[in-house]
Amino acid sequence: MTHAHITSWFLALILFFIAISLHKSGKAKGFKIMQMVLRVVYLLILATGLILLFGYGMLSTDLSLQYILKAAIGIWIIGLFEMILSKLSKNQPTKVLWIQFIIAFLLALYLGFKLPLGF
Repeated sequence: MTHAHITSWFLALILFFIAISLHKSGKAKGFKIMQMVLRVVYLLILATGLILLFGYGMLSTDLSLQYILKAAIGIWIIGLFEMILSKLSKNQPTKVLWIQFIIAFLLALYLGFKLPLGF
């Protein structure tokens, strides 16, 4: 299940950057379609993440808080995806959101690979 979760995250990142490039090239319809596809991928991320959290992450009580923290950071990242794309479509500044995204992504990677379910 870990591989499915990593694959869904990787797919979301690719689709996110494709959506940004579509917006920058002025293809509004393609941007909207990519946004909708990305929202379906969010469901995959959430489903695989919850399976990992409740299936394996809660087995070790001393690590369960770290797994919950990683889940919260993952939800934060999904929210940032949505906020960045929304602000881009309204031509509003996104600098603060990008800084948050980088910080949250690095935290999620660190916790994801540090915890026993990581590589």
